[in-house]
Amino acid sequence: MHTFLSDGVLVPSELARRAAMKGYRAMAITDHVDMANAEEVIGQIVRFCATYQGEVKVIPGAEITHVPPRMYAEVARICRQAGAKVLVAHGETIVEPVEPGTNRAAIEAGVDVLAHPGLIGEEDARLAAKMGVALEISGRAGHSLANGHVAAMARKAGARLVFDTDSHAPHDLMDLATARKVALGAGMTGEEIDSMFQFANELVKKMV
Repeated sequence: MHTFLSDGVLVPSELARRAAMKGYRAMAITDHVDMANAEEVIGQIVRFCATYQGEVKVIPGAEITHVPPRMYAEVARICRQAGAKVLVAHGETIVEPVEPGTNRAAIEAGVDVLAHPGLIGEEDARLAAKMGVALEISGRAGHSLANGHVAAMARKAGARLVFDTDSHAPHDLMDLATARKVALGAGMTGEEIDSMFQFANELVKKMV
């Protein structure tokens, strides 16, 4: 999820409160970062997470965004050192001019989630499976256009999937029933969807 520390519209506390009212038990704040702002933005997120006492558990993270592939490993290292417990990569979505090679660089850098990886190839999907990098089924308009392809590649390669709302504003927050419908629309089976959300629960337990 994103706050006004990058391109979201809410302060972290309001986003967390609204998420709690949607039934969320945990959430990750993963504002957009690059070489210029990673330490500052993640530092603010970490401070918020350390002091927040609301109903939902908030996990500090970051989404590395439009970073040249050759710089990915270094930016990922900076993010981890700054305190990001969940590291997301802004993948090669079909609705933005993300530099080719970003998916591969992010996987090799060891991010936790490759978000909206667009028309990811089988080789990269297999590498994600080997590296333990989860591929995203996106709830966000635009990015979600490639969800069906991502689900098919994950199935073929044995890669894990996670569902992300990619929330930037209150209307982006989804309840579980809506998220399941998006996953069904991507061609996932009920069993695959259950496995995806169980995997998300396991990730959260490791991070909190």
